[in-house]
Amino acid sequence: MAADGARLMAVPRQLPNAITIARILCAPVFLWMLLVDNGSDGALRWWAAALFVVAIATDGIDGYIARKYNIVTDLGKLLDPIADKVLTGVAFIGLSILGELPWWVTIVVLVREIGITVYRFIVVNNHVLAAAWMGKLKTVAQSVALTLALAPFAALIGDWANWVNIVTMWIAVALTIASGLDYIVSEVRGARTQRATGKK
Repeated sequence: MAADGARLMAVPRQLPNAITIARILCAPVFLWMLLVDNGSDGALRWWAAALFVVAIATDGIDGYIARKYNIVTDLGKLLDPIADKVLTGVAFIGLSILGELPWWVTIVVLVREIGITVYRFIVVNNHVLAAAWMGKLKTVAQSVALTLALAPFAALIGDWANWVNIVTMWIAVALTIASGLDYIVSEVRGARTQRATGKK
């Protein structure tokens, strides 16, 4: 027990949230690196892709620390999915600005992500809408598709890399829509159950 307490004391309680906030702060730096050379496949394009991968990968790190040391907080539950949305949203916008991704794809993704985020803030006083399994799967699919779109792999291995990216992007968009509908259905069912329980 003493050892567990000492180990817990050694880990700052807000460390996972600090990592999450750092992930959010990476977004403007990443966008600048992506856009500054106007879509050329130079070093900054590769660095932008690398920064995106590192930043999105920290999602697993802060979650692991929070669960391992039992320092999961409501703020963390709220910030964690928002950080993912900021990073992926900025990536979608950047690719559309460069003309490498249709704007309708970015708009569909942003409408879903912003809608869920706004709803999270609306209901935060009642309950924290944590990321569901389909939402996490959506984030993974988006991360894979965006990584393939950001890194100019076609210049290295040929045009078939573009077809792989198209397929993964379609999967990401489909999961984005499906996970949004899943959140809505879950919340409607939860509200009905709460009303029914209140009546009893």
